[in-house]
Amino acid sequence: MTYKNKTAFITGAASGIGYALCEALLAQGAKVMMADINEVGLNEAIEKLGGASAALACVQCDVRNAASVQAAAGKTIETFDRVHIVMNNAGVGLAGRSGRTDLKDWQWIVDINLMGVVHGVEIFTPLIKAHGEGGHILNTASMAGHMTTEYMPPYHATKFAVVGYSESIAQELSQQDIAVTCLCPTWVKSNIGRSGDNRPSASVGQAARKNEHLESAQNSVAALVANGMDADRMANLTLAMMAEGRMHVFNDPEARPVIDIRAKALAADYDAALAWLKAN
Repeated sequence: MTYKNKTAFITGAASGIGYALCEALLAQGAKVMMADINEVGLNEAIEKLGGASAALACVQCDVRNAASVQAAAGKTIETFDRVHIVMNNAGVGLAGRSGRTDLKDWQWIVDINLMGVVHGVEIFTPLIKAHGEGGHILNTASMAGHMTTEYMPPYHATKFAVVGYSESIAQELSQQDIAVTCLCPTWVKSNIGRSGDNRPSASVGQAARKNEHLESAQNSVAALVANGMDADRMANLTLAMMAEGRMHVFNDPEARPVIDIRAKALAADYDAALAWLKAN
């Protein structure tokens, strides 16, 4: 796969990994439609890339809202005629303690991290199929979709869902010349460390809902993100792995043993259950 003369639609494009993906794709000759809910940030981002041109445009888009994604898709086709690459990258983080996480906050993170990806896939897949030139879908999950830590259940739940969803649609879409890749990084420099500040419960009284576990987890994540991989390096790695047709993209050698540990734990539980069934 090459990116020259391909058209890409990217959510969460105003900053972080999304912005870096736009920049990397433009450098490889692609046409890019930048999408983000933050209109001010989006306009600043497109100006940093040289402003709107025959190869670059932007559209405000709220991935929680299917109609908003549909409108963004329409503008993409209107601007560039077709789309080959869809990067469902918009996402937020949310820490919380079981029994003390507001259900509105749960709905918020599910709507963005999971349904935002679903909206992108459901709306753009027919558009990719329509031109018959094949394409590629990138869904941004996280290493948090393969491992867990305490006080982050909402984030882990959505990222595990994106991993499973991506692996499932990859089997189907590969038969139609549409590849699927799932981005699973650990720490990358971006704004996600403080994205939980925008959760619904914060708007009804931060002080009333202050949670020491949430605050501690957010502060820890923010520090790790600030010292994470540069977003441009993550973007170039992602494009390289997509070009190779890889299903997953990882970036952290220190997290590599987690894959083996989890696989061994799953196998041990599986074998224990089978042993009981055999004995009983």
